[in-house]
Amino acid sequence: MSNGNGVTATLSGAAESVKEKAVEIGEAVAATASETVAKARKAAKKARKTVEADIAKAKKAVAKRTGKAAKAVKKTVAKAKKKLAAASTAAKAEAASLQKKVTGKKKPAKKAAKKATKKTAAKKAVKKAAKKAPARKAAKKAVKKVARKAPVKKAAKKAAPKKAAKKAVRKAPKKAAKKAARK
Repeated sequence: MSNGNGVTATLSGAAESVKEKAVEIGEAVAATASETVAKARKAAKKARKTVEADIAKAKKAVAKRTGKAAKAVKKTVAKAKKKLAAASTAAKAEAASLQKKVTGKKKPAKKAAKKATKKTAAKKAVKKAAKKAPARKAAKKAVKKVARKAPVKKAAKKAAPKKAAKKAVRKAPKKAAKKAARK
């Protein structure tokens, strides 16, 4: 029979071997884990750099396209403004030429035109009033003379001289106006 020293030694040896194996396994696991963490960090850095580079490229592309679009819009707006200005000047020139054809004169400046129209209207009114009064009086006298000379035999004959007299009354101011215009 043994005193148990052999069993204790065997058990101690086994425990130590288990301990050593556990330490080895722990070290292996720790090494593998640290390698995995290092690899993950590298991958994250690489991914971050890639994403940042992609973002920078996208920003540049957007800026470039926006710049091109802005230039195109500016050109289009400038062309439209030029066309509108040209159309405006053409329309003004055409209006002036039509005005010239109608009146036979160039279109005066607005203020001068207003003053001129006021003055000429006043002058024309005075001239018409002055011409109409003597012309009407003369026409009335002619009507009275015609009425006196015509005998009152038939109503039909009497109506004809009155119509002629009325025409003379109407035409007299017009003839006087034409003569004044010629002068």
